[in-house]
Amino acid sequence: MEKQELKELLERLHDKYNHTDFIEHDPISVPHRFSSKEDIEIAGFLAATIAWGNRKAIVKNAHRMLDLMDGSPYDFVVNCTDSDLDRLMVFVHRTFNGEDFKCFVKSLKHIYINYGGIGEYFENRYSE
Repeated sequence: MEKQELKELLERLHDKYNHTDFIEHDPISVPHRFSSKEDIEIAGFLAATIAWGNRKAIVKNAHRMLDLMDGSPYDFVVNCTDSDLDRLMVFVHRTFNGEDFKCFVKSLKHIYINYGGIGEYFENRYSE
């Protein structure tokens, strides 16, 4: 594909998907709930983690994940205790279960505490 063809394709896709009617019913709506970089990052990551299957179910369950985190994903991730993590065990989306959710949150906690965020983790990891 030539550069001009790619540009035109990307512009068509942008025009097709970058509007409120589409976003409202898509998993991308999940990080749109937030304004802080950290909350957006975590919400987007978790929504992407379960983004297979029916869009309506994905959006519903991604919002449920965030509700289990008291609607504050960053605060929950960096401050969660073992008992906080235990309440995530009720979550299920297709083959993704509460144990998976708990492990992802623990990993995110490690990334935020040791690297400052998901973006910083990859920047540090691959800049060497």
